[in-house]
Amino acid sequence: MLPCLSWLLDLPRWRWVPLLLVLLLNGCSYYTQLLTGQVDLLSRREPISDLLAKPDLDPGLRQRLQLAQEARRFASAQLALPDNQSYRLYADLGRPYVVWNVFATPEFSLEPQTHCFPIAGCVAYRGFYDQNRARGAAALMKQDGLDTYVAGIEAYSTLGWFADPLLNTMLRWDDQRWVAVIFHELAHQQFYLPGDTAFNESYASFVETEGLRQWRQARGLKAPEGGARERQREQFSTLVLASRERLQTLYASGKPEAQMRVEKAAEFERLRRDYLTLRATAWAGEGRYDSWMFGPLNNAKLLPFGLYDQWQPAFAALFKQMQGDWPRFYAEVKRLGELPDNERQARLAQLQSEGR
Repeated sequence: MLPCLSWLLDLPRWRWVPLLLVLLLNGCSYYTQLLTGQVDLLSRREPISDLLAKPDLDPGLRQRLQLAQEARRFASAQLALPDNQSYRLYADLGRPYVVWNVFATPEFSLEPQTHCFPIAGCVAYRGFYDQNRARGAAALMKQDGLDTYVAGIEAYSTLGWFADPLLNTMLRWDDQRWVAVIFHELAHQQFYLPGDTAFNESYASFVETEGLRQWRQARGLKAPEGGARERQREQFSTLVLASRERLQTLYASGKPEAQMRVEKAAEFERLRRDYLTLRATAWAGEGRYDSWMFGPLNNAKLLPFGLYDQWQPAFAALFKQMQGDWPRFYAEVKRLGELPDNERQARLAQLQSEGR
């Protein structure tokens, strides 16, 4: 066995075959850091029941873990989400993010550089458990003429391959987001379509939203209110998506590259001006997105916008057609995912029009 594979001895034997295949076909460097990072995360897990039994547990962490366990039971009992050990465990990684994702696009395109994996399919990023590795990878891509963006990620799902824990990286969220992400990530375990990020994230975001509504209703709480921060998020996303549309038009124009380069820079300056206007007129000067907006802007930084909510109205319409029956809804989602790509897109568009 290669030295870089020795840690596989600690994994259940039935896990070895696909992991070994990935490593042997693609070399050790990038894939080994992914797998060793995952193994390190798994080694830090503790059952939440054991943590709650400790009398000296931090009171704030105790409250969060107790809330998570209530939400976890609700997810399986009321939302028909997988009943397994995921999110009944906790891990402190000692860092602010679990992974850093590197997004990349050509200079004059908003199409991402995709990377394909045996389980997750093709995704629009490469993930790294070490921030310096992510920055190094982004620097190499930039040398090749690509636009790049490195984003810290607080949580992800292994799609049921392992028992995913709650993480210290998620503690910065408020109680509502803390509960919602459990529903979101378990939805990925319920169904995942390799290679279609917009489908997967829109579906999981719908389950998160509807699940949170039902959770609050069951606890006698008012329905989630968007509030000022949610309106700001929607307005900011609309601003960025409008800029992305204008860039799409520019890149399809056939203009000389030198001219496109000038107009691309002008578009990002326009985006900053529009943001300042929005901040001053609608947000009373609150600069919630200042650090994002006044950092370097490029195509890659725009990629994550729109993926999580593109098809949410379609899934809302499908849930309504299933009369709010979760098992029937998941069965229909699976059937949608099994359609050929063009048929699936057409069906989603039809549902979308019904859900508007």
